[in-house]
Amino acid sequence: MTSFSLAPIGMLLLVACLIAMLTRRFGWPYSVGLAAAGAGIAYLPDAPQLPLSRDLIFNIFLPPLIFEAALQLDWKPFRRELPVTLILAVAGVAIAASVVAAGMHWLVGWSWLGAAFFAVLIAATDPVSVIASFRELKVEPRLSMLVESESLLNDGVVAVLFAVLLAIVVGGSSSTASVLGDFLWTMGGGVVIGLLSGGAVLLIAGRTEDHLVEITLTTVAAYGSFLAAEDLHASGVLASLTAGLVIGNVGRLGAISHKGHGHLRDAWDYFAFLANSFVFILIGMNVARMPVGLPWLTTGAIAVVLVLVGRAAGVYSLSTAFRRSRLAVPTRYQHVLFWGGLRGALALALALALPKIPERGAIILMTFLVVAFSLFVQGLTMPTLVRRLKIVCGKDSEEERCREADA
Repeated sequence: MTSFSLAPIGMLLLVACLIAMLTRRFGWPYSVGLAAAGAGIAYLPDAPQLPLSRDLIFNIFLPPLIFEAALQLDWKPFRRELPVTLILAVAGVAIAASVVAAGMHWLVGWSWLGAAFFAVLIAATDPVSVIASFRELKVEPRLSMLVESESLLNDGVVAVLFAVLLAIVVGGSSSTASVLGDFLWTMGGGVVIGLLSGGAVLLIAGRTEDHLVEITLTTVAAYGSFLAAEDLHASGVLASLTAGLVIGNVGRLGAISHKGHGHLRDAWDYFAFLANSFVFILIGMNVARMPVGLPWLTTGAIAVVLVLVGRAAGVYSLSTAFRRSRLAVPTRYQHVLFWGGLRGALALALALALPKIPERGAIILMTFLVVAFSLFVQGLTMPTLVRRLKIVCGKDSEEERCREADA
């Protein structure tokens, strides 16, 4: 009979708690501390062997992370900033992916297919570290909304494009009609499944005031919408995102009990804490064990530069489209959107889900290296950047802007 020990999980939870306490005390990004702790654990004697896999990230960790972020988004400011965030998420991903794909093909020698897969998956941004820092620093609300909502939409677009590429490789069809059909179903199907899941849960939740039942129902919505969409070859990310937006905003109108709101928010804060803790500790452990030599580091440096150039090209060029409108994005915000485009769980999940193509191993390694750079370099320097740009609330000259952003 095979024995199963919970000791490694308990140890990782204890580490996560200690890291959370330390990072808050010293003002460091929480996810960076977790990844560093994971790297340290990997070098311990008899360290637990807990490899990351596509199924682990997609089926366990990603649904609560996407759902919790969407649940917290207030529809009114989200809708107000939607033209900006949608353009950045759609056109920005296209620009960034084009730069990375061309660079990896011409500079590294990857095939166009391998370069395209890497370019698309690495365009997925993860704002966890940045948003955590924002909350500690009391960054202006509009900037927080732009960063978080753009990242969520960005993840949805990336997941859809990756699914379309995967369908082309697996299905063997690359006709315009076939590609367009896959794209529309992946995106539209995910949104519809999310709407149905969120609506169904609200209908049931409206018949009870038991906050434990309400929390359980939202858990079903988070995982159910994600997994149902994936089974139907639609976007699980968009499904969970849509369900979270519906429950978080429509639920406030009465479907979720007044008492249940606070419990629901606290419960999902905890679920997200658990998921983030395990994801970033495992990222650190797996990065530390990667067999990286000088040639791979050279390729990794090229990949990092291309990712940064692609992100900069998308953010700065597209922001100019709004410079004469009420949605103008201040230059200081653009700097944060650019440098705050960290990579994390979704990029790794998609890399681990790659089909058997010649560059598969290299793509997975490069993804880990880019994620490590974004966490340890961009993540650690974000608090300093925010302070130097003076976009935190608190000073008299900033109070009015902070109040306006919340209105």
